[in-house]
Amino acid sequence: MADYQLIIIGAGLSGLAAGIRAARFGLKVLIVEQHWQPGGLNSFYFRQGHLLETGLHAMTNYAPPEEKRAPLNRLFRQLRLSRRSFRTHEQICSEIVFPDRTLRFSNDPDLLTEDISREFPGAADGFRRLLDMVRDYDPFAPAPWRSARRFLDGVLPDGRLADMLLLPLMVYGNSEEEDMDLGQFVIMFRALFLEGLFRPAETIKEFLDMLVDHYTAFGGEIRFRAGVKRILRRGDRVDGVVLHNGERITAGSVLSTAGIPATADLADWDIDRSAYRGKMSFMETIYLLPLRRGASIRNDRTIIFFNHGEHFAYRCPGEALETSWGVICFPGNFKGLPGTDPFQVRVTNAANYEVWKAAAPGEYEMMKERWRERSADQVGKIIGNFRQDVVYVDSFTPMTIERFTAKAGGAVYGSPVKLKDGRTHCANLFIAGTDQGYLGIVGAMLSGVTIINRHLLRQE
Repeated sequence: MADYQLIIIGAGLSGLAAGIRAARFGLKVLIVEQHWQPGGLNSFYFRQGHLLETGLHAMTNYAPPEEKRAPLNRLFRQLRLSRRSFRTHEQICSEIVFPDRTLRFSNDPDLLTEDISREFPGAADGFRRLLDMVRDYDPFAPAPWRSARRFLDGVLPDGRLADMLLLPLMVYGNSEEEDMDLGQFVIMFRALFLEGLFRPAETIKEFLDMLVDHYTAFGGEIRFRAGVKRILRRGDRVDGVVLHNGERITAGSVLSTAGIPATADLADWDIDRSAYRGKMSFMETIYLLPLRRGASIRNDRTIIFFNHGEHFAYRCPGEALETSWGVICFPGNFKGLPGTDPFQVRVTNAANYEVWKAAAPGEYEMMKERWRERSADQVGKIIGNFRQDVVYVDSFTPMTIERFTAKAGGAVYGSPVKLKDGRTHCANLFIAGTDQGYLGIVGAMLSGVTIINRHLLRQE
């Protein structure tokens, strides 16, 4: 008899949600996590007495508790969590900034519609048609890959508007370069523009603590500093895992949230790894500024998505960092969220994993400082000079992402090829998380729940 009915590799949000769902229905579940705390990229650390969150800029798919069919509320029901006791703060307003145009959006979809009518009057009717199409389209129905850019070209008369809409959607959850699948476009469009952004009232630490406590209350087990060395495989089935310390743990099924390339390595699964390796990775810099500096910079938005170029090209940069476009986040700018001193500014830019990987140890830190300054030059054009009186600054690169998420190449959004049904070449080995196709915090958690419902609970 196996030690567990299910072993889950990874205590990120998809792994925790999968564990809760399985344990809730009585499965004997073990989550193994290579690090000392849960969350993966959506985690936290302490510096100079400050708790700094990683990954959590804002959660997507906002919905008030009474909207029963909304993804967020369906997720909470599946996990038997109280949505009404989950306190949230909605975004104030976010903005897309291009050289000659700006578009605002909030959790009221009408704001974006009004701004498009003002900035692109000739595209207003096309955008209304786009809204109808997005609402009617089923992104979860089996379908071949379809270009979102070509779709937009057929609906919107101005390519600049298409670029402006694609920037937030791609940065928030696209693993492909240049284009994205239409189904993924629809998912992200609804999540950001129709439902909107919010954050929990508490920090990511409290959110993760809540999930872990809920999981263990259902009888689930979790082990930290328990990295998996290999997945035990016999033919087309798996029998469990071997940890780095040599311990062998057997299971009826294994669910991996480590991504397709890493899972293939663990299971000795013969695939073309280059086809499954994502190229989109990022560098993020966290700045802590004294509260008095807030009056001298532009900080009236929740998130600013900016592009200084004539066109928007979502691809891996040729250099270490792409500074011409990126994301500026003010994590404190949510409705009703008390201000803090110091306050945070977080900047995200696309980064080249191979360049960072090739850097010698001494050069690596100098590269971070050099590229951080170049990035700040571009950010300053939008919010003003914010580098004076910085209390603390820290950056993480594609190398950091790979280390803490096991995502090959630091590809935050995983493989450009998704296993949407979660199945692998082994009958009882499943994939959840980014490489199953659901992205964002709510999406990642829904991914874990979906795979448990589809493959594990049906077996019981």
